[in-house]
Amino acid sequence: MKVTAAVLYNPGDPLQLEQVEVLPPQRGEVRVRIEAAGVCHSDLHVMKGDQPMKMPIILGHEGSGVIEDVGEGVTTVKPGDHVIPIWRMSCGRCEYCLGGRPALCDVGTAMRFTGLMPDGQTRFRNSKGQSILHYAGVSTFSECSTMPEGAVVKIPKDFCLKKAALIGCGVITGMGAVFNAAEVKVGSSVAVFGCGGIGLNVVKAAKMVGASKVIAIDTLPSKLAYAEDMGATELVNVLEGDPVEAIKDLTGGLGVDYAFEAIGLPKPIEQAYDSTRKGGVCVILGIASPEARAQINVNQLVYA
Repeated sequence: MKVTAAVLYNPGDPLQLEQVEVLPPQRGEVRVRIEAAGVCHSDLHVMKGDQPMKMPIILGHEGSGVIEDVGEGVTTVKPGDHVIPIWRMSCGRCEYCLGGRPALCDVGTAMRFTGLMPDGQTRFRNSKGQSILHYAGVSTFSECSTMPEGAVVKIPKDFCLKKAALIGCGVITGMGAVFNAAEVKVGSSVAVFGCGGIGLNVVKAAKMVGASKVIAIDTLPSKLAYAEDMGATELVNVLEGDPVEAIKDLTGGLGVDYAFEAIGLPKPIEQAYDSTRKGGVCVILGIASPEARAQINVNQLVYA
């Protein structure tokens, strides 16, 4: 099958829209007709070279679509089903999956960093017959994509596919950080550094679980306005002063129970840590470059 895809050949170059061949699904795989794809900053990191990846590669990890074909042994979905591709598939068999931590799946990790299917091959070819790598195992910047059965989740057919595309990364990352990683408690205080797609979902989830104070931190008034719409109770513009001091002032000098960093830069990571109260939880969600280092007061980890 030949379809149009956006292919990245070199860091810093624009994506190339071209015809690619999508190979049929093998055992345990499905082929998905992508109906909508979200654009996440993680894709931009690869395009800029901040996150080194082998190339050529088809990016895109947020998306939604319809199952077109299934390989031998597939049991959870069938042609015509609506699905959300999951950028971090889990095999269900490794130590982490069996231990209840599927996000750390060894198979999903290998796919993410090699750009290959579990069998060590790709399912994309360009017009020269050259193999094209998969991004996060799903490559939603292609009209059609072959991926493992474990990389799709079936959704109701009456759910809007454009909205469903955002669930695959921005929603589950932000809300998962609140519900699962931090397990934010009712009545607690929360600070969210960065009000992009992920940060806004952190804000929304914190409000959903009953946090009494949700402090949104950003440099753009427009993003802070979005955060307020999502439930933020206080807004802090970093350009108007030290956000750590502002958060301490808003929490009686204590700091917040939970701090989330959704940018991926050393400075806001340090600020998120410094704004967390004694016994609190700091969660880092932003994707940083491999060379990035954040400085924290290690002594505080022992002497609270």
